[in-house]
Amino acid sequence: VQLQASGGGLVQAGGSLSLSCAASGRTSSVYGMGWFRQAPGKEREYVASISWTDGSTYYADSFKGRFTISRDSSKNQMYLRMTNLKPEDTAIYYCAVGNGRNWYWRRGQQVAYAGWGQGTQVTVSS
Repeated sequence: VQLQASGGGLVQAGGSLSLSCAASGRTSSVYGMGWFRQAPGKEREYVASISWTDGSTYYADSFKGRFTISRDSSKNQMYLRMTNLKPEDTAIYYCAVGNGRNWYWRRGQQVAYAGWGQGTQVTVSS
């Protein structure tokens, strides 16, 4: 499965932004997908993930209430709606496809994902 993330940009603090991730290739083998982010000088961190089969959503605690993950499986698209953005949300945001049926059990860890998009830059100005 190939992934293409888009939608990043420059936004002021308090603003909103929506990211998209388009999946192509063997999308019939997708069971779940997720978003991670990596800020300058920091490790990549888990943001949220979603079950491709039933749409169940999961979030890292620090993003609950501000970020919303969704998907349109008919279009092979995943989304991340980000609201009330803060300068510390500045990062490259990556989408990833879960590694098989058991991705769920380790969904907050990079090891649970088999493929990654190229990332899209989000910059939040103060």
